Amino acid sequence: MSDLPETPLLDSVRLPSDLRELEPQQLRQLADELRAETISAVSVTGGHLGAGLGVVELTVALHYVFDTPDDRLIWDVGHQAYPHKILTGRRDRIRTLRQGGGLSGFTKRSESEYDPFGAAHSSTSISAALGFAIANKITGRPGKAIAVIGDGAMSAGMAYEAMNNARDAGNRLVVILNDNDMSIAPPVGGLSAYLARLISSHEYMGFRSLAKRVTRKLSRRMHDAAQRAEEYARGMATGGTLFEELGFYYVGPIDGHNLDHLIPVLENVRDAEDGPILVHVVTKKGKGYAPAEASADKYHGVQKFDVITGAQAKAPAGPPSYTNVFASALVTEGKRDPAVCAITAAMPSGTGLDKFATEFPERFFDVGIAEQHAVTFAAGLAAQGMRPFCAIYSTFLQRAYDQVVHDVALQNLPVRFAIDRAGLVGADGATHAGSFDVTYLATLPNMVVMAAADEAELVHMVHTCAVHDSGPIAVRYPRGNGTGVALPETPERLEIGKGRIVRHGKTVAILSLGTRLEEALKAADRLEAQGLSTTVADLRFAKPLDEELIRKLLTTHEVAVTIEEAAIGGLGAHVLTMASDAGLIDAGLKLRTMRLPDIYQDHDKPELQYKEAGLDADAIVDTVLKALRRNSVGVVEGARA
Repeated sequence: MSDLPETPLLDSVRLPSDLRELEPQQLRQLADELRAETISAVSVTGGHLGAGLGVVELTVALHYVFDTPDDRLIWDVGHQAYPHKILTGRRDRIRTLRQGGGLSGFTKRSESEYDPFGAAHSSTSISAALGFAIANKITGRPGKAIAVIGDGAMSAGMAYEAMNNARDAGNRLVVILNDNDMSIAPPVGGLSAYLARLISSHEYMGFRSLAKRVTRKLSRRMHDAAQRAEEYARGMATGGTLFEELGFYYVGPIDGHNLDHLIPVLENVRDAEDGPILVHVVTKKGKGYAPAEASADKYHGVQKFDVITGAQAKAPAGPPSYTNVFASALVTEGKRDPAVCAITAAMPSGTGLDKFATEFPERFFDVGIAEQHAVTFAAGLAAQGMRPFCAIYSTFLQRAYDQVVHDVALQNLPVRFAIDRAGLVGADGATHAGSFDVTYLATLPNMVVMAAADEAELVHMVHTCAVHDSGPIAVRYPRGNGTGVALPETPERLEIGKGRIVRHGKTVAILSLGTRLEEALKAADRLEAQGLSTTVADLRFAKPLDEELIRKLLTTHEVAVTIEEAAIGGLGAHVLTMASDAGLIDAGLKLRTMRLPDIYQDHDKPELQYKEAGLDADAIVDTVLKALRRNSVGVVEGARA
């Protein structure tokens, strides 16, 4: 045996067409190099690691067997797609992941033809793949659609809705169930691999097709009995009865890290005439990197880290995160009131509810990736006298909007919504930005909508939610650390619909909602330096508005500016409507609204995102001066020297 090192293969593979030029026995080496490159890249950028390491072999096998991009490969969620990006012409940019101007941390249609469908929210892949498959069927175009979906994403009803409608796609649709956490699979080894190859083989499927044709000539009763016998015989051996009942031909489980097992099964599936087909692949998150394999969370999301030790870079010491402040405040409420309970949709640590779960396991519910169910479940709890907190990221609450409207607001049930990741979210970009919750909640009758300006305000608002029993109430707060204010020892119950003045002035009024308050105070300092006495108000509530306070500010100042970390249709729109209804617009009111721009903003550092959005102190000052027709040195525009 030669002691010479193997010639690197990854350097020769720029696109999947290059990969398909390799010999099967070379794929193991390629997978090892791909795993090392993924680890190296994420150590520099941070991001999602464990999921990508778990699908390295699967990624290689799929691109080797299927004719991508003509065969459409759709990754569910997309956080496992870093190896896919490396193999599809983006290796030279892989160290720009999640950086400003760099690659997205998820699949993105505008980024590559190998990303046929953008993803970042889970459980969409089968529906999308079905759309591709049916479109090809209608138009007569060749090509298959392959959806790769994890076992966690299969907890969402949307995945089953898609599978229930997939029969018409026939063999154009392939679903890969990437099982990296479930316990439904029997031990994976030589026998299961043999069974998978056997039942996916042309000979077996051909015999099955022949048997179907023969039994159709028998009585209906005998035909149905024979079909059930075959399906349940395979189900007992492989565990696929559920998927068979949904109309899929089930193959598996197979070892997702064994290319000698994967390749022949996928080739059989590719060439099969029956379908749709589901291939059950068992993988391990963090595979091939010891620190990730040993981690309780499988290094799902990481900071920059040292490849040798696995030690992640520590964030600079600072104030607690809003998420942790919320979690501690809710634990306090749980101790005070045994009716307080908490619900999350597969994000116990992301929302901080893991702390509540430790204290009160019988009052904590993780319903899986099922936001719709989470909201209606909370509504049922509220209707029976409990005080449920439904903690969901702003971007994910969008998925349950009908339930918020119909099951909560319409019935005026006191569900408490804790809306994490409100506003812009940095590296996760447009797919995870909490841009729309003020708009989509404040439009609903009965709804109370609060936004915390700092972590002390968040403590008060959690308490206010807990004791509010007259209808639904929501509090929104951002990702990241607080401002460093002292937390109150005893939380206050805020008066619903009442804001506060944090700085008094006479000429300019800044009406802030949420954590733009810090920038509003900076802007006030700069305006004061130009001789413009400035009032700063923290409105606290987007709904109901503090109409008394707002009217006073609008009628006693030369110019008023609203500012919020939310899209058009939120606070500014409601203040404008109030001013119009009150006849203040006709009185020559100078009122300007500042909100997120009407675009989807790409990923970047949060402070740069807000600067781009025009929601920093500089932008506030500029807005005020333009409203007063002054330039940056205080000269009235158009005045003669």
